[in-house]
Amino acid sequence: MIYYKIIILWEVAVLADSNITKRALAAAFKELLESQSFDKISIGDICEKCQMNRKSFYYHFKDKYDLVNWIYYTEFITVARQQEYTMGWDLLEDLCVYFYNNRNFYRKTFNIDGQNSFSDYFRDIVSMIITNDFRNIFGDDAHFDFYVDFFADAFVCSIKRWIAMKDCMPAEEFVQCLKTCLWGTSHKVIQHFSSDII
Repeated sequence: MIYYKIIILWEVAVLADSNITKRALAAAFKELLESQSFDKISIGDICEKCQMNRKSFYYHFKDKYDLVNWIYYTEFITVARQQEYTMGWDLLEDLCVYFYNNRNFYRKTFNIDGQNSFSDYFRDIVSMIITNDFRNIFGDDAHFDFYVDFFADAFVCSIKRWIAMKDCMPAEEFVQCLKTCLWGTSHKVIQHFSSDII
């Protein structure tokens, strides 16, 4: 029994130490990104900033893209999972508030394209959320994947465009614009189809 307690305490200590290292690397990277572009920052720069060696970086992260994704996951996803959202709009508003509060960081990371980019990672998460919500609406529709892709692309593109603006509107206003756009369009479509049926 004592042996198992020692193992558990050791694992907790290792995990805590691992998180401290990851957070130090993340903080160094975010600080460098304030004055440099993503492409100009090297792994060596990040390690030098927080006085670690490259081996420490690669022990925790595959590359800079992996580090960016980890920052988003720990700062937003882990926090959001603790909330009990009853509506998807509440989750979207919290997400947009997070992006708005960290807009200088995400303006730069959203601009990076290619394999493992944050844009691709974020789109995958949006797709998962939409998939769960759309199952109740479309069921086993043959074009289900098309609907998910369409809305995922629309949300990701609109968020990227919004956060890229120099004087972007506050998050709450942006979400309200999205709601008005979607609800207004839905209302007009329903009216149109209703008149066609009559």
